[in-house]
Amino acid sequence: MDKDLMIDLNNIVIHRDERNILSISGQIPKQGITAVIGPNGSGKTTLLKLLHGAIEADSGTYKPGWAELESALVLHHTPLIKASVRTNMAIVKDSLGKYKVTENDIDQALASVGLTHLKNQSALKLSAGERQRLSLARAKCQRPKMILLDEPTANLDPSTTEQVEAIIRQMADEGCGVIFTSHHLGQVQTLADRIIFLNEGVCLESRNTQDFFKDPQTEQAKKFIARELGWK
Repeated sequence: MDKDLMIDLNNIVIHRDERNILSISGQIPKQGITAVIGPNGSGKTTLLKLLHGAIEADSGTYKPGWAELESALVLHHTPLIKASVRTNMAIVKDSLGKYKVTENDIDQALASVGLTHLKNQSALKLSAGERQRLSLARAKCQRPKMILLDEPTANLDPSTTEQVEAIIRQMADEGCGVIFTSHHLGQVQTLADRIIFLNEGVCLESRNTQDFFKDPQTEQAKKFIARELGWK
């Protein structure tokens, strides 16, 4: 694949309290949908924060850096203020230097996630699924080249999960790269083009989704897939 279409991670190491919480080298596509999977505490959220520039590596380099990557990060619990949905959207106006967010941009983003009818409602009264769609709409207003999603459908019912997945696919189709973490391997199989498998802070596999599930190369991956999907 063209090197210009990849994020290059070179000997990245992040440690806390004398323990490595992430160790990774390799490439991640800037386009399409990549899923980061692995047991709890394996470094999935840490990887997203690194790419976004929210934390720094203790050693190693990655290119392009977070400033050039122009990413938006949506964590599992994205904070909302005690105000209307529209006001929560307008927050991004103050956080962007490169782009000017217009009222029309906000209206279009809300429409794209199906929240136009709730724009004047208090954001704190939204359901979990509506809050997640608001977070995605707010991220879209930032016009990112890459969106980083931490467990985007956790604790959502099946119908709402489908709505969020459709938004993720739409963003990818529009040319925005997507990297998301998930424990739902059925979702990962249908949504992701590529898999990054982390275990105890180490990247053990980075492969095409179909190849990963058909023939995992490490014992850790085999056990993880079997446990999560109920294989025997």
